[in-house]
Amino acid sequence: MSTGPRFNVGELVQHRLFHYRGVIADVDADFQGSEEWYQQVARSRPPKDRPWYRVLVDGAEHQTYVAERNLESDPSGEPVRNPAVASTFQAFRDGRYQRAQH
Repeated sequence: MSTGPRFNVGELVQHRLFHYRGVIADVDADFQGSEEWYQQVARSRPPKDRPWYRVLVDGAEHQTYVAERNLESDPSGEPVRNPAVASTFQAFRDGRYQRAQH
């Protein structure tokens, strides 16, 4: 039974296994990558039928694509340093990002 995504765009998260912080930039209801990518990168074989997230990584210039089960809330409340934050979000308030209006 699907209950929808646990996290929303703008929320701060951290990766359970790799311990990096980031901000949710997009949410897919289920896996939207290629089978080749999944086989090469998703080594723990997380479920494809649960939400996956595009995460802007703190202190880096890239984003990652992460299964919900590998994420947890980041309680730090600290902003994320990633160049894509400025074009994706318009403000940082109360420990979360507000989406930019296009």
